[in-house]
Amino acid sequence: MFSSSWPILSLIVWLPIIAGALVMWFGAGRAQWARWFALASSGVVFGLSVALLPRFDTHTYAMQFVERVAWIPQLGIHYHLGVDGISLPLLILTTFTTVLVIIAAWEVIKEKAHQYLAAFLIMEGMMNGTFAALDAIVFYFFFEAMLIPMFVVIGIWGGPKRVFATIKFFLYTFLGSVFMLIALIYMYFKGGSFSILAMQQLPLSLTEQVLIFLAFFIAFAVKIPMWPVHTWLPDAHVEAPTGGSVILAAIMLKIGGYGFLRFSLPITPDAAALLDGMVIAFSLIAIVYIGFVALAQSDMKKLVAYSSISHMGFVTLGIFVIFMIAENPLNVGGSGIRLALEGAMVQMISHGLISAAMFLSIGVLYDRLHSREISAYGGVVNTMPWFAAMMVVFAMANVGLPGTSGFVGEFMVILAAFKANFWIAFFAALTLIIGASYTLWMVKRVYFGEVQHQGVAELKDVNPREAWMLGSLVFLIILLGVWPNPLLDLMHATIEHLAQQALTSKL
Repeated sequence: MFSSSWPILSLIVWLPIIAGALVMWFGAGRAQWARWFALASSGVVFGLSVALLPRFDTHTYAMQFVERVAWIPQLGIHYHLGVDGISLPLLILTTFTTVLVIIAAWEVIKEKAHQYLAAFLIMEGMMNGTFAALDAIVFYFFFEAMLIPMFVVIGIWGGPKRVFATIKFFLYTFLGSVFMLIALIYMYFKGGSFSILAMQQLPLSLTEQVLIFLAFFIAFAVKIPMWPVHTWLPDAHVEAPTGGSVILAAIMLKIGGYGFLRFSLPITPDAAALLDGMVIAFSLIAIVYIGFVALAQSDMKKLVAYSSISHMGFVTLGIFVIFMIAENPLNVGGSGIRLALEGAMVQMISHGLISAAMFLSIGVLYDRLHSREISAYGGVVNTMPWFAAMMVVFAMANVGLPGTSGFVGEFMVILAAFKANFWIAFFAALTLIIGASYTLWMVKRVYFGEVQHQGVAELKDVNPREAWMLGSLVFLIILLGVWPNPLLDLMHATIEHLAQQALTSKL
């Protein structure tokens, strides 16, 4: 393992939490100071996460920048952090998205602004800890703790039905993870360690693997969320403020996919192979059925929320279709397996950028007209041409247009699915038609045509703050769409090792 000379991961985890506490205690009555301090803190954390890239060795799957200190030695619990080619891109996505959320709240959140910003900084630290944790109890601590600031954000700054949405969100995600905790404790008593890497090497019978896999599946399927445990997400999105929706879609959903990669595949490979058909079926239902549900929405936020569920179906499809690919004699050299797993990872990063962009754009309109109904708009391009141009880029990325990041991950997964089964690839590819239908329908109704309402006629185009916020996402979405190689190179060695773990039986 590659140890860092100084605890950079601890800084990335705890600096935003400490900054959030400072904003909370010293920001009351000094909203502008709180904004600048929150922006500076999140900017430093983002800089620290990017600073990992030049020192990251892309030729090894070993954990890097490792930190390990005994926490509760009597129980074998260690404060153990490290990153590899799977967790590092998600860590950077988290720190970047937090900066955008703080910029988005700059002029919008006026009531208890310091508490709002503090909640997101603390949440950032918790999410960073989830991606960096190498001890199962540390992972579980951060996995659960991040629910608290999100609970507060939706419950205080949310819409009129925020209490219902908050309780539903909390109960679904909390109850789902209880099963994961039981599985982790069982493996501790069997192997004597809470180390995630040790759990990956733990010999388990098929019955044990199936039960542990199902425990993990319940926790991570709710988090993604997969059909049929997806119903909490649209309610949470609709009631959450813009920043809450951005973090939910861009980061929290990815923790479910990350959990499958970090826990389910390497710890229970035989159970994953046995139950892959169930997960693939759920993924295809999400891709197709939830896409049609999105088509029926009249609320922009709810439409994008259902769109997120549909697109995250590609993540779980890419992760679990590898077992069917491995059984195909035409899959020479295992290239389809790597393609599927790397496609799932690219899809997670891409969807993080695109969903953040879509929700931030809806927030820009909502801040002006205080409506998310598609029927309340029309002809926005006439009064906000720069904003409309950026939104069209985001919409095209959401559709999966070549040249945008939305195309890369979905195309890789569909291509890999062809190596498993034609019909799986066929139904997955339907998203290109369904996604285009609901996304372009929304764009046509909201942005094009004649101005229908007085409020739209009085709209002003994006200000410099909004232009920088959305422009950075335009740049990254196009950059990843035309040049995905740096991201693929970052994760290649780790994905190779993960594929080997997933396809090596423990029986």
